[in-house]
Amino acid sequence: MDRVAVIGASMTQFGDRDAWLRELLAEAGEACLADAGASPHDVDHLYVSNMASGEFEGQTGVPNALAHDLGALPAYTQRVDQTSASGGAGIYAAWQSVASGASDLTLLVGGEKMTHRTTAEATDVIASLTHPVEYKHGVTLPSFAGLTARRYLHEYDAPRESLAKVAVKNHRNGLDNPHAQFRKEVDLDTVMESPVVADPLRLYDFCPITDGSAALLLCPESVAGEYVDEDEYTVISGVAGATDTHVVHERDDPTVMGAAVESSDQAYRMADREPDDVDVAELHDMFTILEFLQSEAVGFFDQGEGWKAVEEGVTDRDGDLPINTSGGLKSKGHPLGASGVAQAYEIHQQLLGDAGARQVDAEVGLACNVGGFGNCVTTTIMEEP
Repeated sequence: MDRVAVIGASMTQFGDRDAWLRELLAEAGEACLADAGASPHDVDHLYVSNMASGEFEGQTGVPNALAHDLGALPAYTQRVDQTSASGGAGIYAAWQSVASGASDLTLLVGGEKMTHRTTAEATDVIASLTHPVEYKHGVTLPSFAGLTARRYLHEYDAPRESLAKVAVKNHRNGLDNPHAQFRKEVDLDTVMESPVVADPLRLYDFCPITDGSAALLLCPESVAGEYVDEDEYTVISGVAGATDTHVVHERDDPTVMGAAVESSDQAYRMADREPDDVDVAELHDMFTILEFLQSEAVGFFDQGEGWKAVEEGVTDRDGDLPINTSGGLKSKGHPLGASGVAQAYEIHQQLLGDAGARQVDAEVGLACNVGGFGNCVTTTIMEEP
């Protein structure tokens, strides 16, 4: 089977945008095609990763509309919804379309428009992914995060400051990301003294509500040279998804993200790689505690040891394993359907050496995109050709 190459990638400015979803998707799609020097008429499959365009904006049929807006007719279109893991699921779907031989050129665009809604309204839309019994009792993802963080700190004797240091690190990285929603540093005291949201987590432990879009253009590696030079594309060497229990309290240990364990294991096997081979990673830090849980689940650190890696600087940009060089969801922002695609965009840029001030030495990268509170996860491994 021919390997699947990423020959184009783009990302819009994340944050509070005046543009609506269709405009955001078109902005990223056009830039992605231009990055590869490809024509929209050559696109066989067009996938749109989006969680809730109907709920947020009253807009449905966005893939069809995007094909029209880009001039990509008569491409096959499909919307991919896997809650906040929609972007990662879109990568898997786009990879499958090329790897199967069904498409010679597949465009994936992920996006969400959220900031025109109040925080309460946006939180309610996102909370609708929880089990109906949990939702009925007012359980939201921040409450799961707070409960799990409390359990983690207790079980592994981790200091509360270790979570705050995730936010400090990712804000520092986001300062050098021109597309990030928050380009400002924060210090430990600011994080520790911010308002409590879900004890022990505070305001700066959470990512913001965000508008934005990101895109990838995929093709068989054998034809990548028709669009770009050999040093201008990357390869998806491994990708897999997995699902955990819908009801969080049914899990044996809420501090173990089973779907991240399973999806990363499959992705490593497909890529013939191991955790030690990864040079840079983008993890889904919707809450700071999730960076600990995912870094352990994908095999970077032993269970209960992720917090020590942050304390020791291992995950800093100049550390042995830089995590969230983009600023992560915490600083970059979290437009639900775009986040997983934007993670891959960052890895693509790092592998090409195009990450500017964020650049690290990397030949293999990993992106882990999470839906809900670990309900579903897609892990992607990307490499230089």
